[in-house]
Amino acid sequence: MRLYALPLLLLLAALFLATRVQGAERDTLTLRIVSYNVENLFDCHHDSLKDDYEFLPEAARHWNYSKYRKKLDALARTLIATGGWTPPALVALCEVENDTVMRDLTRRSILREAGYRYLMTHSPDRRGIDVALLYQPHLFKPIHCRSIRIAPPKSGQQPTRDVLHVSGLLTNLDTLDIFVAHLPSRSGGAKQTEPYRLAVARRLKAAVDSICLRRMRPQVILMGDFNDTPADRSIRHVLKATAPPRSSETIQPHALYHLLARRTARHAKPWQHPIRGSYKYRGRWQLLDHIIVSGLLLSPGAPLHTSEDMAGIATHPFLLTDDPKHGGHQPWRTYQGPRYLGGYSDHLPVYADLRLVY
Repeated sequence: MRLYALPLLLLLAALFLATRVQGAERDTLTLRIVSYNVENLFDCHHDSLKDDYEFLPEAARHWNYSKYRKKLDALARTLIATGGWTPPALVALCEVENDTVMRDLTRRSILREAGYRYLMTHSPDRRGIDVALLYQPHLFKPIHCRSIRIAPPKSGQQPTRDVLHVSGLLTNLDTLDIFVAHLPSRSGGAKQTEPYRLAVARRLKAAVDSICLRRMRPQVILMGDFNDTPADRSIRHVLKATAPPRSSETIQPHALYHLLARRTARHAKPWQHPIRGSYKYRGRWQLLDHIIVSGLLLSPGAPLHTSEDMAGIATHPFLLTDDPKHGGHQPWRTYQGPRYLGGYSDHLPVYADLRLVY
């Protein structure tokens, strides 16, 4: 080899490596996240510390092992379908009773092939229901997990579910903070129970603000059943989560944005979004299940980003049944009061895609 050819070879090698690096930077991975209230996923055994009597074989609901197994398989099928027939990377679950049901869901249903692991709260909730996060360890590695205890706003009020906060590393070594919450229900009246939901929202907002102060690049996701709509005070005024602005130039990195807020907007056309919520109450669809992100995740050039166009409500036909009283469809739930229907849940899953750029 002549000596003058060596610089040319080195130059060609450098160009080749640069091309490989640039190509690697353009490589992307899509991570789907899902939030799902699974409607009372109880096992069939009594917990002496909890009021779970209604979900025992001898109770009025006649909840037994065969019904329990059927529900596990139904929920597993729902999650895989919502992931686009691929198991989602992250799943926030509401209304799960304990470690037993989480182990059975991840290891004794068709989800066992996905290799899910889980983290969950152990709240003082009277009925014993909690929230949990499923994750695929090759995509998300938890580095910190805590339960945020919520003090009742008034003395004598029943305790509510803890908020689950998980910090983890993605495959590009970015940190992602996830909050899973199930705010107090509207049972007893929406106005009467609103102060409790506002208290949880304030506690949640304080936790998010703390993350934004500590992280150089705060990437935060809030998921769960908030028992409020995007227009209610807990979300619009306390969390200050609004629909993303039309121009990405006006997005605030530390602000919170609701990926599904426009799904239920009054100006939305019925034929565009015939199902405008995740829950149907007295013939009216409501969005009670939410995916809220920090503004940094809405920057198209960020290593991890999403948009409202990448979010939606799962409306698979097998999750729905006819609504004979009000018309249209409604979620095919497991129970209607004490009557067993054999369906999936009284809520529909919501989802969003995150684009991870290497």
